[in-house]
Amino acid sequence: MQPPQPVQIPQRPENKRMSVPQIMLIVLVLAFAVWYLITTLTPETSPYATITAGVIGSRYTGDCLIVRDESPFDAEGVSTVDYIAEEGSLVSRGTVVCNVYTSGFSTREMTTLQDYRDQIKAYQMKLLKEQVTTDARMEKLEAEVMTRAREVRELIGGARGNMNNQETLLATAIEARQERLKELYSEDQRMTRLYDDEQSQLQRISSWTKQYGAQGEGIVSFYSDGYEYGLKVTNYDQFTPSQVRSMVNGQKPATEDIAAKGKTTIYRLVRDGHWVVLMLIRDTNWNPVEGAEYELKLENFKDTMVRARVLSFTRTGGELLVRLDVVSSVMPILYIRTCTGVLGDSVSSLTVPAKALYTQDGMPGVVVVNGDYQFFIPVNVIDKRDGMVYISPIQQGVLYEGQTVRLF
Repeated sequence: MQPPQPVQIPQRPENKRMSVPQIMLIVLVLAFAVWYLITTLTPETSPYATITAGVIGSRYTGDCLIVRDESPFDAEGVSTVDYIAEEGSLVSRGTVVCNVYTSGFSTREMTTLQDYRDQIKAYQMKLLKEQVTTDARMEKLEAEVMTRAREVRELIGGARGNMNNQETLLATAIEARQERLKELYSEDQRMTRLYDDEQSQLQRISSWTKQYGAQGEGIVSFYSDGYEYGLKVTNYDQFTPSQVRSMVNGQKPATEDIAAKGKTTIYRLVRDGHWVVLMLIRDTNWNPVEGAEYELKLENFKDTMVRARVLSFTRTGGELLVRLDVVSSVMPILYIRTCTGVLGDSVSSLTVPAKALYTQDGMPGVVVVNGDYQFFIPVNVIDKRDGMVYISPIQQGVLYEGQTVRLF
């Protein structure tokens, strides 16, 4: 017998790893494939661009305090105010603005007056029903009242027209009818006595009434915020930046008129055409130029854009206060005291992509394409922003919006 033979276990083949040249070759192949796909599928960028119009300039934002050329009028012991002039209307010297009832006046007096008028109305209706003959003039006046009343009703229903004018026409027609009724029943003793009672009550009420007329020409307003007493166009330059900041935050300016304390402001008169803005600029590093004009945009529920001239400025305590003079209508800011604003100067220019700039003989410019012709136009570079260049041609009139330029 043969001895058992040793069993040979087959060995696994040794794993061969990729060499560095092989890995680099694969990476190069993949990179070439990506490049080929990008260059094949991506559309070719146009070598041309179009000149566009642009506006460039500096912008400074801040908080604004409005100073109007206005005068407040007040009274002591005010009970109620009967406004005669319309809010926001232009009045001249002597125009009746309002009637003020003093504290001695009681609403009971008005109730008594209305009671007399109700009695007059009821008795007039009774006499008209008892009248046998017709009065042609009275019928005409009655028809006028009904027509005006119908027109007012139509305006309320949505018809086009001026309600204030229509109410005035209606009041005039009613007054004319009342005058005719007085003529018709001038000999009636009861009617005469009722008219006398009404007149006596009116005189009694007038003893507690003071009529106020406009002291000059201006826009009348019955809304006041209390700033009018201490903040004026005659003293706006006396306030420091910190004081202006306090007023912007809601603190009313101090006033030397001690007599005004305890009184009620009944109206204010605003002169039109000129006002001042105290603006706290947030960019405290800016150096304003006195006398320079800027574009001012006041931001509120209805933005207002005006031209403003720098009167003066003060820089203290980390605040930059710029005082601006505005020659414009006061109506857009009649009810505004504080708001945010943007102050800036705008310069018109032309814009092209940065790749359109080309330097020839040390001079920057653009190459304009006109059909088969291309020609170099030197320019002044005003600014560069977001891949665009703001330019202006050295020779005016040779560049304009819409022209085609070459990119490099």
